[in-house]
Order: sequence, then C-alpha cells, then structure tokens
Amino acid sequence: QVQLVESGGGLVHPGGSLTLSCTLSGSVYSINAMGWYRQAPGKERELVARVTSGGSTDYADSVKGRFTISRGDIKTTVYLQMNSLKPEDTAVYYCHSVGYVSQSTYSAFEVWGQGTLVNVPS
Repeated sequence: QVQLVESGGGLVHPGGSLTLSCTLSGSVYSINAMGWYRQAPGKERELVARVTSGGSTDYADSVKGRFTISRGDIKTTVYLQMNSLKPEDTAVYYCHSVGYVSQSTYSAFEVWGQGTLVNVPS
C-alpha cells in the first residue's frame, strides 16, 4: 500500500520559515511527480508546488520566490522550504504523489498525505 507521511508543520510568526517533509512508503515502480497542495478554511485546495521525476518544478504565483520544493537523495522524499511566511499562507498542507506501482500501465496510483497545519497568525 502506497502512503505519504508528512511532518514539519506548526506555528510561525510572519516573516519566519518552516520546512515540510514528505516521505512515500510502499513498493512502487516509478514516481511521476510529488508535490504540495494546501487548503485554507473556506477555500478550495490549491497547488503550492510540484516536482516531476525529471526535476521540473511548478509553483503557485503566490509562493514564487518564497517557497522552494526539492527532492531528497532518495527520490521518495520531498521537502518544501517556506520562507517569508505570511498570514495568508495559513492552511493545511497536503503532500501528493502520482506514479505507477508496476510496469503495467494499469497500475497508476495517486495518493495524498494526511495533511499538516501551517499557522501564520497576523
């Protein structure tokens, strides 16, 4: 069973920094992408940052220049370095991954982490 385990959320004052970590467990054949989404109270879940197996990255406009996504030496781990945090960054952050469990094209997986709260009080 493929699972994602997140860590690193918490309370930080405006202008501060946090690093989120996410590790994929379970047997997989390939990971196409790993990334972070967030959902603030009363809002829809949105993409924050994503990194593909080839190393390409995408960022939400609201976090460009402040957040950096990176993969660990073991490609089943992804980090989100968040700097210059703002109150509007307050949300539950979810790790997300897509890939294949085996060589079969019918073995695609999509998995979400349980979420970790980032709170930046105003």
